[in-house]
Amino acid sequence: MDACERELIEKLEGENTLSEEEYVQLIENGDEEARELLALKASEKSKSVFKNAIYTRGLIEISSFCKNNCLYCGIRRDNTFAERYRLTGEEIFSCAEEGYELGFRTFVLQGGEDLHYTDDVLCGIISQIKKNHPDCAVTLSMGERSAESYKALRDAGADRYLLRHETADRVHYNTLHPREMSFDNRMRCLRELKETGYQVGCGFMVGSPGQTSRTLAKDLMFIREFKPDMCGIGPFIPHRNTPFAGEKTGTLEMTLFLLSVIRLMLPGVLLPATTALGTIHPRGRELGILAGANVVMPNLSPAAVRKKYELYDNKICTGEESAQCRDCLEERIKTIGYRLVVDRGDSVYYMENK
Repeated sequence: MDACERELIEKLEGENTLSEEEYVQLIENGDEEARELLALKASEKSKSVFKNAIYTRGLIEISSFCKNNCLYCGIRRDNTFAERYRLTGEEIFSCAEEGYELGFRTFVLQGGEDLHYTDDVLCGIISQIKKNHPDCAVTLSMGERSAESYKALRDAGADRYLLRHETADRVHYNTLHPREMSFDNRMRCLRELKETGYQVGCGFMVGSPGQTSRTLAKDLMFIREFKPDMCGIGPFIPHRNTPFAGEKTGTLEMTLFLLSVIRLMLPGVLLPATTALGTIHPRGRELGILAGANVVMPNLSPAAVRKKYELYDNKICTGEESAQCRDCLEERIKTIGYRLVVDRGDSVYYMENK
């Protein structure tokens, strides 16, 4: 690491932002020493805001049906080899009940853009979860919907919404998605989610096909401007039955590097150490936390369907990433000096403006 990279890291720490050109420079020239310094500063920043707390969310993958045909995704519409399933309301309530007993106070309902889950169906599910567990937060990750739909789901009790922007570069976006999907519509959705009063999460895949240091710099500029409550990034991992089957997996090093950068940009952001990170390295989530992440999302889905929600190859779906092994995960987190906490874990930015 030369003096210039050190100066950029110190500037980022002090001012919480860099110019696009400076981000490009840091991404292209940051070596192992720079990554280690970023991780140290990011973990210190995270602890200054959140102490040593790691927030848990119980993930419920409610459907592997999807009307979209995104080129990178294993549950894309044209993947005829995908095993499709759809959870009933009762199955979802059962998952939430089990999660509550295990100590979870946030439930994340995630699925493909499944036309079965109309506003009426989803509103009924959300309102019942909130009735059963009024002290819990409900997070949705159900893709692009209309402004009216987002409002109805919010009125039913949804607290948060996760929608990765995937890339802040329009040309890059078009190389990852089918023609019927648009960059402008994705950005519309994110704006309207914020306007509707959700705690909003955006994010992107690290190492997605066509990604460059320039597109990553644009992502960082967008995230700084958008100021999400949550930011989900993880390595791109190809799926064998997609057009990107032969592409390279995103690297652990770049993912950790970017987690640290985002923590220094937005000290109060909720930043997950993702399942994808745990998939490419056995200690991926611990390394993510040491690089500045402060959220983990163990799987509450019924064991029989976990392998069917296969967004990418070799996704871990049994063992210590499951909610049922919360104690195992807690021990792993303790070994690196952190602790799992039992509360909703609302965004610092949300609490400041509440």
